[in-house]
Amino acid sequence: MKKKLLTIGLAALAAVSMSMCASADGGEMVLFTWEGMFPQEVLDNFTEQTGIKIIYSNFDTDETMLEKLAQAEGGDYDLVIADDYIIEQAVKEGLVSEINKDIVTNFGNINPLYQGQFYDPEDKYTVPYGAGIPLIVYDPELVDFEIKGYNDLWNPELEDSVALTANYRVINGITLLSMGKSMNEEDVSVIEEAGQKLQELAPNVRLIQDDNTQNALLNGEASAAFLYTSQVSAVMAENPDLQVVYPEEGLGFGIMGAFVPSQAPNADAANQFLNYILEPEVSKQCIEYIGYYNTNGAADDIVDPSLVVPDSVTKGEIIQNVSAEADEAYNKNWTEFKAACGQ
Repeated sequence: MKKKLLTIGLAALAAVSMSMCASADGGEMVLFTWEGMFPQEVLDNFTEQTGIKIIYSNFDTDETMLEKLAQAEGGDYDLVIADDYIIEQAVKEGLVSEINKDIVTNFGNINPLYQGQFYDPEDKYTVPYGAGIPLIVYDPELVDFEIKGYNDLWNPELEDSVALTANYRVINGITLLSMGKSMNEEDVSVIEEAGQKLQELAPNVRLIQDDNTQNALLNGEASAAFLYTSQVSAVMAENPDLQVVYPEEGLGFGIMGAFVPSQAPNADAANQFLNYILEPEVSKQCIEYIGYYNTNGAADDIVDPSLVVPDSVTKGEIIQNVSAEADEAYNKNWTEFKAACGQ
C-alpha cells in the first residue's frame, strides 16, 4: 500500500515537474497590431509568468492587416488587435475564432458600454482594448462662450480658428449628429444635406490634419479643435487649463478589439494573454500607455480619471460600414468641404 502511494506520489510529482517545464517554455505567441500598443513591461511580465515568448508583428493600416490575415487563411498570427469596422469584415470572412471563456475568466471585467457592438453583437469573438472618442477641446481664454456640442463649432465667433482631424466619415458623422441624425446615415439626400451644412462650417476652419492636430491649440493658431483621444490626452497634459467637451449631441467613438484568428497556431496562448490584459492592474498600465479610454470596468477606479468616460455620458455611436452609394456621397461631401476650406 505504501509502495503504491509512493508510486502515485512520484507520478504526481513528475506531472507537476512537466507542467513547470512547459510553463517555463510555453512556446511563442505572434501578436499582430500597430506599433507601440503595449508597454514593454506588460509583454515582459506575461512572458515571465507563462513562459510564452511574444513575437510582436506590426501593420500600418487595418486593411493591410485584413489582407495579410486573408492570405494566411486565418493562420500565422495568434492574436490581432484592430479597429471595429475591419473586425466585422474579418468575422464575415471566417477569419476569427470564438474567445475561449474557460481561459478568459476575466471576460466579465469588460465594461458593458463597449460590448454588444455591431461587429460582435453576441460578444463571441472580441475583447475590447481601448476606445477612441474624439472630443472638442477649446481655450476658454480665447473663446467668449461655452462650447457644449458640435453645433457650437459653427458659431461665427470661431471664424478661422477651428482645427479638425482629417477622417472623412468622422467629420461627416459629427455633422449628422449636430442635425439629430445617425453617423451611419444611408439616405443620400440626408447625406447631401449634411454636406451643405459642412460647407457652412468652412469659414471657421483653420486647418484639417490628422497628425499632431493638438499643436494648433497649444501654439494659439486655433481656439477650438476636434481631436482624437490620444491628442486630447496630449494637449491636456501640456495645458490643463483647456476645456474638454463631451458633446451634448452624443459621442462618436470607435473601439479597438482583440481577436484570435481562426487558424491561430497558438490559440491557447492568445486566450491566456487576453485574460492577462483584463486584469485591472494590467489594463491600467496599457490604457495609460496608449492614452485611450478604458474599456475594462474593473479598472475604472484605478485608471487615470481622464481616461474614464463620465457616468453622465449616455449617448454614443460607432461608425459602421455603409453602402457604396452612401460612402460615395460621404466622399463627395468631404472633397467639397476640403476645397471650401482651402485644404
